[in-house]
Amino acid sequence: MRLNTLKPAAGSKSARHRVGRGIGSGWGKTAGRGHKGQKARAGGFHKVGFEGGQMPLHRRLPKRGFTSMSRRYVEAVRLSELDKLGADEIDLMVLKQAGIVSALAQDARVIKSGDIKRKVTVRGIGVTAGAKGAIEAAGGRVEVVAVEKPAGKKAAQYAQRRAAKEAAIKAATQAAQQAPAPAKKAAKPAAEAAPKKPAKPAAK
Repeated sequence: MRLNTLKPAAGSKSARHRVGRGIGSGWGKTAGRGHKGQKARAGGFHKVGFEGGQMPLHRRLPKRGFTSMSRRYVEAVRLSELDKLGADEIDLMVLKQAGIVSALAQDARVIKSGDIKRKVTVRGIGVTAGAKGAIEAAGGRVEVVAVEKPAGKKAAQYAQRRAAKEAAIKAATQAAQQAPAPAKKAAKPAAEAAPKKPAKPAAK
């Protein structure tokens, strides 16, 4: 084999169609588009998967499972890897410095794989139930660090409205309690009896 004998595999390359060059070529007149219809028009493109208004296949099929968007940033750590570390207190930064997790990791989770015989304190990372039991059996402990997530814009608006509503209710309740009791109205005197009309004279 020489460089001047190299060529594409048979059938991998073909000459492009020269459309609109007469009926003798087989691609003349309508240029392979056919007569009328959406696909015959210029710009007659519809999105991939469109079925003319019918429910498309990707919406008819059932959905199964769940794909976590943060899975690539959460890494698993074995108990045997913790046992080899020289640090007694282990957190995400210690794992990154030791090269057990990547620098892009945002969280880690200790799983029950291997054995641990040292007394260590795991802080600020996830630990499975089995791994937690193994760490505590070796004399160590697991500390959970509460992380407050920043509230979103809508959540802040809802909290502000709720606080304003509670304050208004409290102020109205206090005003009702401090207001003096209304005085009782005096009973109205009994209405005087109306004078009776004189009786009509008896008919003769």
